[in-house]
Amino acid sequence: MGKNWLMGVAVAALTVAGTAATQAADLPTRKEAPAPVFVPPPFTWTGFYVGLNAGGIISSGSRSATLVAPSSGVWLNSYFPGGIGNGQSGFIGGGQAGYNWQTGAFVLGIVTDFDGTTLGKNFNYTSAPFAGVGPGYNGDVLNVNAKANLDWLGTTRAKVGFVATPDNRLMIYGTGGVAYGGGSSYFNVYDSYYNAYWNGSPSSTRVGWTVGAGVEYAVTNNITIGAEYLYVDLGSNNITTSGNAAAATYFPNVYATAKIDYNASIFRALVNYKF
Repeated sequence: MGKNWLMGVAVAALTVAGTAATQAADLPTRKEAPAPVFVPPPFTWTGFYVGLNAGGIISSGSRSATLVAPSSGVWLNSYFPGGIGNGQSGFIGGGQAGYNWQTGAFVLGIVTDFDGTTLGKNFNYTSAPFAGVGPGYNGDVLNVNAKANLDWLGTTRAKVGFVATPDNRLMIYGTGGVAYGGGSSYFNVYDSYYNAYWNGSPSSTRVGWTVGAGVEYAVTNNITIGAEYLYVDLGSNNITTSGNAAAATYFPNVYATAKIDYNASIFRALVNYKF
């Protein structure tokens, strides 16, 4: 009887274990939650930036000159050039810093830059020998020397742009503001025989305006590259020369004037680091 009782208990235990195992197999299995997918925030142009720029600058201003002489010396004009050169070009390069604020598809900003330039023009002229004028003047010559350099240029401008792609990374903008620059310049007229000369030096610092447009692309969230065109107008200098004692003695009431226009077009590439 003891054996029968033990066998009954064993059968009951196996039955309960089998039922529990069956129920456990019917329970839903617990799976690992999928790994979260990181979605980076959309790019924004808002923020401060600093950068470098380099390109070319082409002068579009004229440089005229006039010799003013009384009727007794009007013949001098035929030995005087009508201008002192134009059409120069050079290199421009430097740095910029600014801030952009993006609202929707529009970007508003302010930028200031400072560049060095190699823009400059030297003009040297020697006239043909004077002839048919009279004793003391025949065979004499007139020399004209001039220089107009733009050694440095800066601007402070507003920018208005809009993003042209869904990812916000391509921006097209217009810009305009104040321009300022400076350099070394002079204008000299010299008579070699009598050692008479007239000279004038324009102001080395100019203030004017600038307007332009550009395109910029965000390569990463911190690095942007772009290209920009600016037209700069720094106004004109009107120069009236003064002569020495020899000029007053041998060429009385004669003087020279010049007008130098300071305007140029700038084409340059940009690279910026956005904070």
